Amino acid sequence: MSIVDKIRRISAGTTEAGDPVAVLQGTVEGTNPLTVRLDQRLSLTEDFFVMGASVAERGFELGDRLILLRVQGGQRFVILDKTGEWA
Repeated sequence: MSIVDKIRRISAGTTEAGDPVAVLQGTVEGTNPLTVRLDQRLSLTEDFFVMGASVAERGFELGDRLILLRVQGGQRFVILDKTGEWA
């Protein structure tokens, strides 16, 4: 591996470490199983989500808007809470 390749790998690692989460908004499209639409192209099922017991106990209804955190790497999403309307 050349020195340039090593510098690129180090640079890529520091970029990812500097942005460990992203705050997103989603809309509940289905409740059994839970399905959340993040944007026009991306809809995720409950396999991608992590949530605390208090959020899970309240349950979800179609159309609920959610505040989500995308964990670094983009394969897991933490459901923080429901929210009101947003623009």
